[in-house]
Amino acid sequence: MMFREILQLAYDSFRASKVRFLLTMLGMVIGSASIVLVVTLGLTGKQYAINMISSIGPNLVEMQYAGGNVMGPDNVSTPDLMTREDMTAVLDQVTGIVASSPMLETHDNISINGVSKNTMILGVSPQYTDVRNLKIDAGRFFDEEDSSQHAKVAVVVKPLAVNLFGTPAQAVGHAISIQGIPFTIIGVFEERIDTFGMSEVSDQTMLIPYPVARYFTGTDKVKEIFFRMREAGMVAPAADQITKIIKSRHYPASVYHAQLLLDVLSMMAKIATMLTVMMGLAAGITLLVSGVGIMNSMLANVQARIKEIGIRKALGATSREIRLQFLTEAVFMSLSGGLVGTLIGLAIPLSVGLLTPFQIPVSWWSAVAALATSVVVGVVFGTLPANRAAQLDPVETLKYE
Repeated sequence: MMFREILQLAYDSFRASKVRFLLTMLGMVIGSASIVLVVTLGLTGKQYAINMISSIGPNLVEMQYAGGNVMGPDNVSTPDLMTREDMTAVLDQVTGIVASSPMLETHDNISINGVSKNTMILGVSPQYTDVRNLKIDAGRFFDEEDSSQHAKVAVVVKPLAVNLFGTPAQAVGHAISIQGIPFTIIGVFEERIDTFGMSEVSDQTMLIPYPVARYFTGTDKVKEIFFRMREAGMVAPAADQITKIIKSRHYPASVYHAQLLLDVLSMMAKIATMLTVMMGLAAGITLLVSGVGIMNSMLANVQARIKEIGIRKALGATSREIRLQFLTEAVFMSLSGGLVGTLIGLAIPLSVGLLTPFQIPVSWWSAVAALATSVVVGVVFGTLPANRAAQLDPVETLKYE
């Protein structure tokens, strides 16, 4: 009965000073909404990073030559690069590999209809489309028969096809010259999601069969070999095994590094979490400022209700009941603002998901955290006014005008 009476008194106090209470609650509304939206932004960034890595291929192991030379018969030092035989040895000894591809890189100026582009030409195997999870927009990718027959065919990236021919479909069938040798464009591809330079594919990339690319480079040695594992759980142990096999086939001083996209994903997740925490702390400052506003409002409320406090004490109300009454009013104020702010913070991403094709993740835990923080703010910043009201002398309060 006492708690119900205290709630009724808090509600009556709110109704008596609606404008003051609403203005005081505004800071809590903004702070609580900020906490929910900050967590939502952090989750959205983390999900985007996961989707981006998944589109490249989370099961990917990219072996890279990182340094080390070998002395040739003419005493000329040359890089100790990897070879196609290294890839074959890995495929024979490591289980769980579902696709692989070496990569040779060269460059040439491609000119079509007066438009000249400095193009990066990558020599890869037919399995490269599975390794990198590419999307074919028009035509087809070259196959094992094209590769074995050293067919002069090419697959161009979509932005380059659009720039040179207008549309991907119009690019298919056209002949282009690479270092004086005619090639036929048989397909147009793109990455399934923009990787922002995280992959070897750029807007000026053209893929040709690996055996043909050897004509331009004059060697079958490569700086990069790609392996795609059947499951993500196989990536880390397979990377160690692949690295040991390749190192065993080269000079001890040579260095080869396995780059795992799972490591990139983990780093992005940590960055997203750190940014979320930092922005959450900034939103927390808003709640602290709101707490100060609640304390000031409650102190003014105590000062305005001194005679009421004296009458309640004269009628038998204890200091504990007076303290609980004003503390309840402070929590009521902060929790009301927190509830409104939380609803606003949840409504924005949910509305975006309903009205647009973009699905934004919503953390219900952020709503719980915002409401819990609102209660804590009310208790912390309402304690001083509540104690001041409870410590008033009933005799002096009854004489107060």
